[in-house]
Amino acid sequence: MSRDNKGRRIVVYPAYIDSKKSRGEGRKISLSKAVPNPSIKEIIEASERLGLNPLYEEKHYPRLKGVKGRVLVDKKSGKLEILRMIADEIRKMRGITG
Repeated sequence: MSRDNKGRRIVVYPAYIDSKKSRGEGRKISLSKAVPNPSIKEIIEASERLGLNPLYEEKHYPRLKGVKGRVLVDKKSGKLEILRMIADEIRKMRGITG
């Protein structure tokens, strides 16, 4: 059963793709795909490069007190796939291979 993703957005907190965070702290993708300490600026730039129309919001991540900022992006495929794409784009921007 496929869902219509038109007009839908997903939330991306830096912890979702941070290799320094555990699953309990909010990492959503595997360590091999995650990147260390992604910044909001990097997530926005990667999302722009991928055509995901990022929108910054100054909201707290519930699992980590004191961590502000999240990015809303267009839902063009599944959430985990989008998170992997953003992390991969950040790797390319940093010049990290593998």
